[in-house]
Amino acid sequence: MNLPQILQQSEGKTLEFKRDLSSPQAFLRSVVAFANTAGGRILIGVENGRRYISGIADPLAEEERVASLISDSVSPMLLPDIEILRHRSRNVISIWIYPSSNRPHFLGKDPSTGAYVRVGSTNRRADSDLLAEMRRHVRGESFDADPMPNLNSEDINFRVASELFAEYRKLTLRDLDTLRICTSYQGRTVPTVGGVLLFGSHRLTYFPDAWIQAGRFVGTDKSRILDRADFQMPLIEAIHAVFAFIERHMASGLEINGLRHNARWTVPPIAVREALVNAVAHADYSQRGSPFRVAIFDDRLEIENPGLLPFGLTINDLPRGVSKIRNRVITRVLHELRLVEQWGSGVQRMISACRETGLSSPVWEELGNRIRVTMSTKQSNQPVLDDTDRGILDALESHGGSRTSEVAKMIRLSPRATRTRLAKLVDLGLAVEIGSSPRDPQRKYYASIA
Repeated sequence: MNLPQILQQSEGKTLEFKRDLSSPQAFLRSVVAFANTAGGRILIGVENGRRYISGIADPLAEEERVASLISDSVSPMLLPDIEILRHRSRNVISIWIYPSSNRPHFLGKDPSTGAYVRVGSTNRRADSDLLAEMRRHVRGESFDADPMPNLNSEDINFRVASELFAEYRKLTLRDLDTLRICTSYQGRTVPTVGGVLLFGSHRLTYFPDAWIQAGRFVGTDKSRILDRADFQMPLIEAIHAVFAFIERHMASGLEINGLRHNARWTVPPIAVREALVNAVAHADYSQRGSPFRVAIFDDRLEIENPGLLPFGLTINDLPRGVSKIRNRVITRVLHELRLVEQWGSGVQRMISACRETGLSSPVWEELGNRIRVTMSTKQSNQPVLDDTDRGILDALESHGGSRTSEVAKMIRLSPRATRTRLAKLVDLGLAVEIGSSPRDPQRKYYASIA
């Protein structure tokens, strides 16, 4: 991938721009965060914002300095790919850090103070819970499969579990072991974390944040609340109860279908259902501090769960159906209860359902130590583009980058009018301007990459 292709992307979880190495500690924090999370690339010699290429005066010396900094400062050792990328007369250092199978990496001598993870376009210090999650990930383990040795099988509410499974099959005590609701520990049968989370008789004693808080707010912020409810029943029952709460507040009218009158939702029910199930299936239950949250506003629905994306996964992977199972016990049970259908397909069903009803695609974000999905209730308002704007974008995509004068000839406008059009497309995020400065006469425009 050449430099203009990279610069068509925005800074985020796997990409960072730096003008120089005047702040080596900030650079090293990014190196560690990329290695611990989903990998990524750091470009030195590029200003963020408009992504102007300032370049590196002595790229060979800077390349050696980068390699020494990483080798001397990061533990365990990392082996990134470092290369010099040239664009016209400017050189940029590219450092590609692979997602590591030897997590956690850290600066200094203590992982509890020197380990970082990547959240959006920022680096965040990893706390003890995140460090433990990294180590489990490396070992191929999941938190919800851990035994709870201080409990016994009687701490599982078999009646609740049997009632939930009754529609599909009769649940037996042996099934508790097969589904890893219980496991063997030092010769005793004890519940797993997942078993307690789903069917524990005293679930909230051990996991006080494993419940769902829901609210309906007036307007587009949380200043005025219309209705609220706390759902502290077992999580699978809570999914159905929260679904009913959302339906009560998001059914905006009636559809007449033969002799039946059906509620018409402002967000497709299938998308809501998938979002709730995904939140429960993929939450990081080792994180403490706040419950699941569902917030309904006049213009959107937000569903939040604790935990970042599983290591190695990015927001951009979700629409492509890339999925990693965080909670093997919980996901297996949800699959048995027909709440999870095909692995990795839930997000794509959400996107399709929203688009089919004229809504924009759901938006996923990592916020602090939480994941939020937002579904708009308003019809999609795409940027207003006329035939000339669309012609410019088509030209940029087909030619792989063009100067203002070249675009002007293709669309038969004056350079001045074309420059105005290009500036508009850049502001809308549909095009990217790449050059060494705002006045660089050789700067080119490219169609942006999401």
